[in-house]
Parts: sequence; C-alpha cells; structure tokens
Amino acid sequence: MVAATVGMFFTSCRKDKDPKDSDTSAASDNALAEGTYNDVNNIADEASTGTLSSYFIANTSDSKSILSTCAVITNDTLVTPHILTINFGTTNCLCGDSRYRRGIINVSYSGHYRDSASTHTITFTNYYVNDNQILGTKTVTNNGHNAAGNLSFSVVVNGQIIKPSGGGTINWTSTRTREWIVGESTPPWYDDVYLITGSANGTNAAGVSFNMTITSALRREIGCRHFVSGSLTLTPSSKPTRYVDFGTGACDNQATVTINGNVYNITLN
Repeated sequence: MVAATVGMFFTSCRKDKDPKDSDTSAASDNALAEGTYNDVNNIADEASTGTLSSYFIANTSDSKSILSTCAVITNDTLVTPHILTINFGTTNCLCGDSRYRRGIINVSYSGHYRDSASTHTITFTNYYVNDNQILGTKTVTNNGHNAAGNLSFSVVVNGQIIKPSGGGTINWTSTRTREWIVGESTPPWYDDVYLITGSANGTNAAGVSFNMTITSALRREIGCRHFVSGSLTLTPSSKPTRYVDFGTGACDNQATVTINGNVYNITLN
C-alpha cells in the first residue's frame, strides 16, 4: 500500500525566490506506515509455507527470500486459534528485501489464508524494521469470492511506529479492501497481485494529523517492491491536499506528488 514503501524523498526544480508548499512529512510517514504494515502480510505468507522460499525481486537481479536464515518460524496448530511466529532474533538481521529486522511477528489465525471467513490477527513483540519499533494490531478477514470471482479481504490496522533517536511516533489507522486478482490458483506466493482500496488517518512523527483516501486502486505485485499503479489523496491538517500517483504499471521506484498544481518527483525506498 503506499504500502509497499517505507519512506519517500521528494525533489523538484523550484526556485528559492518562489517558495512553494513542499512539506512532505505527512506523506513520508504515511508511506512508512503503508509499507511496514503491508510487509508483515508478505512475510506471514512466506513463513506459512514453513520454508525460506525463493523470492524474485523484479527490479533487481536478485532471487531471494524476504526472510533470512536468521528467521526462526514456528507454527503451533495444536492450539486454537493457531499461532504462527516469525522470530528474527534480538539483533538486527539483514533480510532479502535489504531491510534490517529484529524481534517477533505473531500471527493468530482461525484457518488458512485462502479459506473463506478465516481471520488472521498480527501482533508484534519487540519488533523493529530498520530500527523503527512497530506496535499495534493488523487484522485480515477473508470475505470469500466477490462478484468478479476474486478472493477479497478486509484489512484493519491500528498501529504505531516509534522512530529511532527520538524521531517521534507515527499513529496510523487504516481500513482496506484487498482483492486478490492474480495467483490464487498457484502455490508460490511471490506471483500474487492485489488491488487495494480504502482510507487511513493518523498523525505524523511531528504530531500533524492527516487523512488519506485511495482514489484509484493501488496495484501491489508481490514480486515488485513498490506499488506499480494507482493514486491517492493525502490531506495534512491546515494544508492543501497532496495528490500521489504511482504510475501506469512499471515496476520501479518512481511516483509523483502534486501540491498546489506543482508536480514533484518521488523516489520510493
């Protein structure tokens, strides 16, 4: 979801003598939250296979797993609901997506991800990504097949991200519909494609509140690190709306944001 990114850098060709509103802190912090909480779904999907499966990252020459050999996967199916844990250890572990993780992702689930009416609740124990502490709860409910014949999921996040070195705390709440449009019939998870719609709100690390709405479904190809298409609006408190566009389908790290009619380039991390 602007999720598939954990940060943004914005550049433009503005003149110093003609200052424009280019405050992107709310957009950056929303992107960090989107990417971080989206990642845990992908990690849980891979971990549920019980192996460190091959993961092709489409915009690199590497074929690798998101997880690392330092991740210990435990799946307790003797308890109800079942408990899947992914433990990255107590020191930073470099994972296949070039992010450092430590701590534990806990997944409590009532049925398999593909099972209609199944629910997966994800929580965290001393979990960090690139030294950002991740807190809160993510709940994914399988709604069964929609009118188009695709599995549809309701996704609710109530989260907090504490930045390192006193960088502040992001508060983030989101409600999503996640439609599985490619890959349901194939065992590998890394060929999956989703369309994501919904909204979010919260406060950025500086305490500025914002609201975000997806205006054109975000396309998430799991083999790509970032959204490949779709758009959203983000409105910080007391500031004009920002219009973010992820392009028309290319698997790259580029997008644009428009503020007051001025277009800024975005490089997604």
